[in-house]
Parts: sequence; structure tokens; C-alpha cells
Amino acid sequence: MNIKEIKEMINLMNENGLAELEVEKDDMRIRLKKTVNGAQGFEPPLVYPAGGALAAGAKAQSAREIEEKNVIKTVEIKSPMVGTFYRAPNPEAPSYVEIGQVIEPGQVICIIEAMKLMNEIKSEIKGKILEILVDNAEPVEFGQSLFLIDPL
Repeated sequence: MNIKEIKEMINLMNENGLAELEVEKDDMRIRLKKTVNGAQGFEPPLVYPAGGALAAGAKAQSAREIEEKNVIKTVEIKSPMVGTFYRAPNPEAPSYVEIGQVIEPGQVICIIEAMKLMNEIKSEIKGKILEILVDNAEPVEFGQSLFLIDPL
């Protein structure tokens, strides 16, 4: 995305009275948000890779509890999108991963269905699955923790 496209998005927001706008194009995602206190201007745009693992505000109470009890450095794998979480490619197939299993970078660990498209979610790290934080066929939010991993 270039500056001209961002300015066009700002004009679109002003013309339509939008307070917030998020757009995904190619491999980038940008989020524009107007200030709320009535002041003129915008907050700085948030630009990050589309489908990346960046997330904010996700709840992971059980992950924190495990970390406090075991004092193990853990990594959470978070949902890159809103959709339905599936542990296996179909109901009769075995799950992609199980608790205690060691996963490799690039290994498919689950599927998230979004708008009738099945999106394979792959691990970005090598590690051991400590906990699966979502039940099969449950809806998930962007940034929600899916797995708790002990990195190796």
C-alpha cells in the first residue's frame, strides 16, 4: 500500500462518517481509527502482515495459570482470523495434533473455516503441545489463543 491509497481510505472514512476502517490487500493489512475525543485527525495507522500472528486483547487465563504453576516458558498460537476451529480435516479423520505431541515449523495444526473457506493454520515454531485451548467446531475470534506450546 502506498500513501495515496491510505489518503483515499481517510477520505472514504470522512465521506461516510466511519470511525474505524480495516482493509486487507495483498499481504498487508491496515487499520485506521479516528480519535474519539472530538479532536481532528487520526491515530497512527496500524499496519501488519495479513494472516500474521499479531493479536491484541486475547484471553488466555488457562495459559497463564499453567505458566505460573510450571514456570515453563510457553508460546501461545493465536487465531489469525475469525471463524470456526477444527482439529481435523474431516469428522472421521484423526486430529492434526494432540497434547504432548512435538510439532515442527510449517506443520498444519488445525483448520479455521471462514466464509466457507477452509484455512490451514501452520505452526511457526518447533515445540510440544501443552494445551489445546479451544474445543473442536467452536467459533474463534481474531487473536484468540488456540494452543499453548513449550518451545524446543
